[in-house]
Amino acid sequence: MTDHVRLTSPPSVPMADAAAWHRVVAASMAHDLPGVPAPAPEQIQAQLATPGLDSRRLTWLATASDDVVTGVAALRLFSSPGRDHLAELQLHVDPAHRLRGTGSLLLSAVLDACRADNRRSLITETAADSPGEAFCERSGFSRALTLNHLVLSLADVDWTEVDELADAERPGYRLAGWTGTVPDVLADAFAAAKNAMNDMPVGDLDYGTSQWDADRVRSMAEVVSGRGDTLLTVAAVHEDGSMAGYTEIVLPRGGTARAEQYDTAVVPAHRGHGLGLWVKAAMLRRLRAEHPAVTAVRTDNAEDNVHMIDVNRRLGFGTERRTHEYQLDLPTRPKPSPLTR
Repeated sequence: MTDHVRLTSPPSVPMADAAAWHRVVAASMAHDLPGVPAPAPEQIQAQLATPGLDSRRLTWLATASDDVVTGVAALRLFSSPGRDHLAELQLHVDPAHRLRGTGSLLLSAVLDACRADNRRSLITETAADSPGEAFCERSGFSRALTLNHLVLSLADVDWTEVDELADAERPGYRLAGWTGTVPDVLADAFAAAKNAMNDMPVGDLDYGTSQWDADRVRSMAEVVSGRGDTLLTVAAVHEDGSMAGYTEIVLPRGGTARAEQYDTAVVPAHRGHGLGLWVKAAMLRRLRAEHPAVTAVRTDNAEDNVHMIDVNRRLGFGTERRTHEYQLDLPTRPKPSPLTR
């Protein structure tokens, strides 16, 4: 039986704890998401050791009486204005130790931390039709968003069509690309384009907004690099110097063959010109030319983001699975009124 929860404190997570964390995550994913590869051990270590952008992380390990780690939880506490009400949870329990109260024990510790930090909303993601759904509903969470997870096998890509899409003329626009940190000459324009993500579909999630400037986009690239991952960006730049849209791909450390799609966005004033399809086609061609070891790209889209789903389908992405975002509304302490004289 699980008898206690132990708090760890990144960035100094011991290697033994990171190894145990990986074992639990791999077992949990194999049970709940068969066929979906778990992060490699070095990826888990990097995630635990690297602070997120504008956030801090708390982690817990549940251990049985024999000190075997049976469950893990990570809580991301956002700190930027517009999101400092929000916390995000990842929780895994080894299938061999489920139905013994381990998940509830971890969640209780997480909720105590959220209340201590005066968080208003706690969100978490779980696979559709998985034990995680039942756990969330028993624990008072409400389903707030459905995500479609799509995968593109590069072996199945119609490269003739991709080349045609990437080479298509978009009058008034040009393509730009970089690896890692955005070039200084594009930093302000990129930050302005990043703010277009604030209107992405989020269902009923109390997700908040993020405000980007040149320093913040540089910091984001540093976080990715600090984990040992490689960040690739392709952007559409308007003739007036503004950035009309962009797409980002991350190549996880360890030489994994599956690339992860990050943001794709088109600034509202530039929508309707096919720029999303253009930059994503150009990114696929870049992967083929510069990173031939990559064999697949994974992405996810909100179920009601029909435009981006259509773009991905056009490029050949197929459905891998569905997940649900759940949200728990938390009571917050009222802020003290300013003293009056």
